[in-house]
Amino acid sequence: MLAGRPPCRAVGSGATGFIVMRSRMRPCAIVRACIPAVALLCASCAGAERASDRFGLPSPRVVADGQPIPKGGGIYKLGEPYQIDGQWFTPQEDSSYDRIGSASYYAHEFHGRRTANGEIFDMWALTAAHPTLPLPCYVYVTNLQNGRTLLLRVNDRGPYARSRLIDVSKSAARYLAFELRGTTPVRVRYAGPAPLSGDDDNERRFLARQAWFRIAESPPPFAR
Repeated sequence: MLAGRPPCRAVGSGATGFIVMRSRMRPCAIVRACIPAVALLCASCAGAERASDRFGLPSPRVVADGQPIPKGGGIYKLGEPYQIDGQWFTPQEDSSYDRIGSASYYAHEFHGRRTANGEIFDMWALTAAHPTLPLPCYVYVTNLQNGRTLLLRVNDRGPYARSRLIDVSKSAARYLAFELRGTTPVRVRYAGPAPLSGDDDNERRFLARQAWFRIAESPPPFAR
């Protein structure tokens, strides 16, 4: 998903070498260092788009705005350990993965661009980005502030802000009811491998079974 990442250098040799990624200084980091008052403004809008936390420029847009996004088309990917901004990430299979942390979301800036495993990001799909889980896979994401849970397809890498556990699509943020706030505390649980076809029937069926979704989608009494 990220074309124009900072240069990488290998540490070690052969297949066991680690990947070190040298990142540029983020614009928000400069603002926080120079103008503390503006840092509060940056923090208030940190949930959407997420470009500064992904270190590098988005890959070229391969689907124009307003055009349908094809499903699937990517590869299975785990990857070598890598370092970004001094923090190490080790991709791995972990069927017992169950973590609590902060979720954010990304949207239009990456819509129509390649994800880390070669799919195309669709901000209206039920997808997510995670630094270490295998791509693609399923996770259950529960908003701890309202109890809402979604089944999401992880098909991208990120976020890399130290306080963030997972990035979700704009659609997922809307269903989990934190789109306006930008971030929310969540529980993330591994739910198994996802098909390379990109078929989203499992995610949609899970969503349709949620009581909060049925209530939200039902018309008000006066409209019946």
